[in-house]
Amino acid sequence: MPAEGEVASALSISASDLERHTYCPMSWHLSREGVGAKGEAVAEGVRRHAEIHSNMEDARVGRQAYRRSSTIWSWWFTIVLVFSLESFIVYRLLNSDADPVEMARFISSLAISALLAGLVLIFLPWREPLNWSVPDSKSEFEATGVMPIFNPPDFIGGWFQGGRLEASFLLASIVFGLHALALGTFLEADNAAFVLVVSAFLWTGLASWRLQVLLLAHQQSEVARVKAGLDKKTEVVYSDDEQGAGLLRDLETGLRGRPDQIVIVDGDFIPVEQKTGKVPKNPHDSHRMQLLAYLHLVECETGRASPYGVIRYGEEHVFQILWNKEAQMELHNAVTEVKRLMKEGGAARNHERVGKCRNCSRRHACPERLDASA
Repeated sequence: MPAEGEVASALSISASDLERHTYCPMSWHLSREGVGAKGEAVAEGVRRHAEIHSNMEDARVGRQAYRRSSTIWSWWFTIVLVFSLESFIVYRLLNSDADPVEMARFISSLAISALLAGLVLIFLPWREPLNWSVPDSKSEFEATGVMPIFNPPDFIGGWFQGGRLEASFLLASIVFGLHALALGTFLEADNAAFVLVVSAFLWTGLASWRLQVLLLAHQQSEVARVKAGLDKKTEVVYSDDEQGAGLLRDLETGLRGRPDQIVIVDGDFIPVEQKTGKVPKNPHDSHRMQLLAYLHLVECETGRASPYGVIRYGEEHVFQILWNKEAQMELHNAVTEVKRLMKEGGAARNHERVGKCRNCSRRHACPERLDASA
């Protein structure tokens, strides 16, 4: 009796297996026997898929760059507002009866307290007793496009596994410290306010430059989005390049695969399968079965069922495939049949269509091919 790992390996099924089997069981069998696909359509399909992936990746990177620029600009513009407000506050305070030195000492104590609080939160595992999860820096990076301060995506564990709360305390200590320095150094109200106003003007210039970067990033993002054929509400979160893209798996059924793309539409993860060649009136059954496999895998990976998936032929022909009980049962039956053939054998051509045989990429090695001259 084979070991458990061997059984799981033998019964592992890819979404491409389901596509080939639905097209023709004999074509699927030849693929498993190592017969490679041939023909101009195959080479053209590889080229087009590489081009599509490049466009999708440009759209994803462009949107991420736009988000990053937008976040940074908002930070810099906030600094301008802070300097402007503080110049007015300092001027008012230093022209009152308040003692600047005493105020500087008080603010210095706040700065030290905030610094100590931030360091304590960083070094102590305070989240565990409260059942607070450690911040997922990767998801934060994908959401904002800004690299986390304490825990970048390629950093694994360690003391400096902090989040926004820790960063807020450290930032507050810096702000309090600068204000204490300003109050303790510039005893003349006019001088202190002047320095803050000049600083506000300098940051305004820097913020204007960041605004230009933001507008340029937005323009480049829009160009990449239009080139990829995406609408404004669609966000690419996964694109298959067969190298960097992760393999989706369902350990229970042995199903695995890489959809061409996964996009977010109205909060739902939608798998997209790109197809080249002639545009059919309706999606091919084999393409539909492949997409059903991806819908199942996305649900397994995310824990959320997608309402539908998309098959896209060319740039304008898009078909939505519902993910409902009937589709799930159809996928289950197909997986069961492929597993049966993997165990028992007996794959055979299941059609009498000469055109289908003529377009098969493994026709050259098929012992059951139909005569194309008939």
